[in-house]
Amino acid sequence: VLTALQYLGYILIFPGFLFCFVIGMLLCGIDRKIVARMQKRVGPPVLQPFYDFFKLCGKETIIPAAASKTTFLAAPLVGLAALVVLQLFIPIHGFSAFSGMADIIVILYLLLIPAMAAMLGGAASGSPYAGIGLSREMATIIACELPLVMVLLAVGKVVGGDAVTFSFSKIANYQLANGSLITHASLIPAAIAMLLIIPGETGNHPFDTAEAETEICEGLLAEYSGAPLAVYKLTHCVKVLTLTSFFAALFLGGIGTGIVVVDAIILVAICIVLTIVSIS
Repeated sequence: VLTALQYLGYILIFPGFLFCFVIGMLLCGIDRKIVARMQKRVGPPVLQPFYDFFKLCGKETIIPAAASKTTFLAAPLVGLAALVVLQLFIPIHGFSAFSGMADIIVILYLLLIPAMAAMLGGAASGSPYAGIGLSREMATIIACELPLVMVLLAVGKVVGGDAVTFSFSKIANYQLANGSLITHASLIPAAIAMLLIIPGETGNHPFDTAEAETEICEGLLAEYSGAPLAVYKLTHCVKVLTLTSFFAALFLGGIGTGIVVVDAIILVAICIVLTIVSIS
């Protein structure tokens, strides 16, 4: 019973849903503020994503007559659930909720699910504008996945030596024993490439054409409203956290104290820095 409650705490509180919700929203708020400053605007407050989420949750959910209702409503939840599960596998210094159950291949699959869910939701809405966003999202996936795979292969080769390793736990343990992989000169290009991939994978400016507010009816999200739209917005925020913490685990895994609370604070600070760097 204690083990079950412990895992439930991991899933619902830390490093699961609540942690993803709060820190993901915070990162997106910082992201929006910095982009506004770069464009010489004041920008919204850092807490604006929280305000937007709760405001949308209180609005009516309208389902198009031509939509496939089940797929239309389930798609946002599937994408969010995949990212929360993914966060459980990412080690925070020496701690990971489910460290022995995933490798890099599983992480790649989980990263694809939110984008696939968004495309399915857009297709299920029956809107031609969503179809345009769907094609753009697919182009973004194709453009980002190959460079991401190359980055992961480079990391796996350095850690595995003669054979490329796909074990996330081995990568984490290697850095605990030998220091962060960012110190390897051969991996600096891979780290830079990963920083360039993060905005594309998260759909941040200027890679947000699939659902940009400046596009026709926000593309993929053309027919979404109310709580489902709020979940999509939350999924975007959580993905920012997931990818920046994924970068930290891949290249900065040796940084930490062994105290989970302190290491979580260090991770959040690193994620904030990485978010700023990736959009600058």
